[in-house]
Amino acid sequence: MRDDFELVRGSGNVFSDFGHVNASVEQARAILAAKIIRTLDERGLSTREAERLTGVSHSEFSRIRNARLGRFTRDRMITILGKLDEDVEVDVTFKRRQTAQQELNS
Repeated sequence: MRDDFELVRGSGNVFSDFGHVNASVEQARAILAAKIIRTLDERGLSTREAERLTGVSHSEFSRIRNARLGRFTRDRMITILGKLDEDVEVDVTFKRRQTAQQELNS
């Protein structure tokens, strides 16, 4: 059996790979959401228990669990992590974007 597919290595940001305009922002929110979900899971917290602990609506935790992140800013998500007793350290890296021509030449 022959497989007709091409393996393409991603950039490390799936949002960028699919051409999203604000790929870096979406990636940051996805990383923060994953940490919130991991924290809830590690502590065995339901969305209702997380609401009681943090004062953040259980529906907000449900949105995060379902990756509906459009209404969340990074600041809000960091605040939620803080309310879950998580320390957050943010590291920002800047690099020049490659043009389409530079990508073809590399």
